[in-house]
Amino acid sequence: MGRQEVVLAEVQDEFGLIRVLEVGDYRFLEFGAAIEQSCVFTAAPSWLEYDYTRAMLMGGLMHPAPETALFLGLGAGTLTQACLEFLPLEDVEAIELRPAVPELAMRYLGFKNDARLYIRIGDAVELLETAESTDLLFVDLYTDVGPAAAHLAWNFLKRCQEKLNPGGWLVINQWGTDDDKPLGAALLRGLFHRHYWECPVKEGNVVLFVPADLEQALDLDGLRRRAAELAPRLGYSLDLLIGALRPAS
Repeated sequence: MGRQEVVLAEVQDEFGLIRVLEVGDYRFLEFGAAIEQSCVFTAAPSWLEYDYTRAMLMGGLMHPAPETALFLGLGAGTLTQACLEFLPLEDVEAIELRPAVPELAMRYLGFKNDARLYIRIGDAVELLETAESTDLLFVDLYTDVGPAAAHLAWNFLKRCQEKLNPGGWLVINQWGTDDDKPLGAALLRGLFHRHYWECPVKEGNVVLFVPADLEQALDLDGLRRRAAELAPRLGYSLDLLIGALRPAS
């Protein structure tokens, strides 16, 4: 951005270094050696700067009226905060591995307390079993070296899908490969019987949208309508991301 980088906070925990940086109007949460985890526009913390987060929010709009959501991986909380603001959610749970992450998010990154939100600290793989069933489940579990092992763990991803209420959606932020496929595509096709949708985004990720069961289809017209209705409040359109949706490849 051509502006000076200011370090606002550094925390060392058992998993490594966490930093909060400020560059102009933006603040960044980083893990390890300059591995960016989240970007926050300080004037509007629920603004989603990157396409992969906008695509994940789009996944929330695939459900016509979600009341509950579960977030595995909190980061700066921008996606969670956006979903709380723009979706009709009544009960939201977030599971975050590192205690310092929500503390830093609230102190430096504009993440606000919300009566509908409950944050639990611990390993999502272990705590998933005790989470309530949900309409929306977002998986965004990244470390300082890339996606956590859970992103490609058959049993874990199967359990995530099983946590969905009827009509629910599992939304996974997955790494992309050089040929524009999600990392672990063969495993994902087998696990979900090719019954899911993908959205490649310019950051190089591929966001996956997995319905609760094989009988559930994507209501594309409903998605377009809900996205159009929300666009004035969002301040951006989701049309290009909707246009990039494709069946499992």
